[in-house]
Amino acid sequence: MTRHFTTIAEVSDPELARIYQLALGPFDDQTLAGQGVALVFERPSLRTRASSSSAVSELGGFSTFFSDEEIGLDTRESAEDIGRTLAQMYAICAARIRHHEVFERVRVATQDHMSLINLLSDVAHPTQAVADVLTLAEHFAGGDVRGLAGLKVAYVGDATNVTRSLAVALRRLGVEVRVGAPAGYQLTPGTLEDPITVSGGALRLTDSAVDAVTGVDAVYTDAWVSMGFEEETARRRRDLADFRVTAELMGHAAPSAVLLHCLPAHRGDEITDEVLDSPASLVWRQVFHRRSAMRGVLRWIKEEI
Repeated sequence: MTRHFTTIAEVSDPELARIYQLALGPFDDQTLAGQGVALVFERPSLRTRASSSSAVSELGGFSTFFSDEEIGLDTRESAEDIGRTLAQMYAICAARIRHHEVFERVRVATQDHMSLINLLSDVAHPTQAVADVLTLAEHFAGGDVRGLAGLKVAYVGDATNVTRSLAVALRRLGVEVRVGAPAGYQLTPGTLEDPITVSGGALRLTDSAVDAVTGVDAVYTDAWVSMGFEEETARRRRDLADFRVTAELMGHAAPSAVLLHCLPAHRGDEITDEVLDSPASLVWRQVFHRRSAMRGVLRWIKEEI
């Protein structure tokens, strides 16, 4: 059976636990020896490309990068034909795309002959969520993700694909998740990556940043202006001004609270330099664990079932 990793929600608890376990294994295997991974990037990213190519190499495989200019997803060529082409040469396609439904179209077109990994879509960012869980577990539980149960984590700002995958992953580990966002930027139900319907840790939605972070163990934020929304920059800055993560806002969290941000950071918008560069910041460990997360996902995909 071909395995895919396009949302956290589609993976069972035992499978997700296995991914976390495999992510932290030593570099002593050749899981991808002689096999290729196609990296399809409709949207650019420094950390995603670096972590993906590094993880593939560490597992003995090779990767080929394809930009949107080279492929022209659904412009130069249909997603189905792109998938059919790549499936003739690669075991895995890891893609960073605008529209999540492309994954299902490619899966059907290739008849499940090529595994798919979501490196970001408009619906979910599951590899980032795995990296975030590993980062929190390293800091709070000696690396044991099961030790995160009872932790309180607040996400502040524009609740996006990152928020959804993070909240699904954390709630399933028994973490209390709070999302502070103004009207129009808050989580809504009904997506394929839906933290509202997940059982496990509590979920609280609020329109107050202070309410969200009060007493929490970790505060998470992300860029206010994501790729594709540049024309909304001025309006988003106005709407989200009260959700900037500052030293004052962090002061409402637990004294030992940490700060997470998936980067790139727009310093002065969603977060201040004082907080991002503070001793409480775990952002560079998040970057480190992006590679760990990819190793875990790749190993899990190729694991004999």
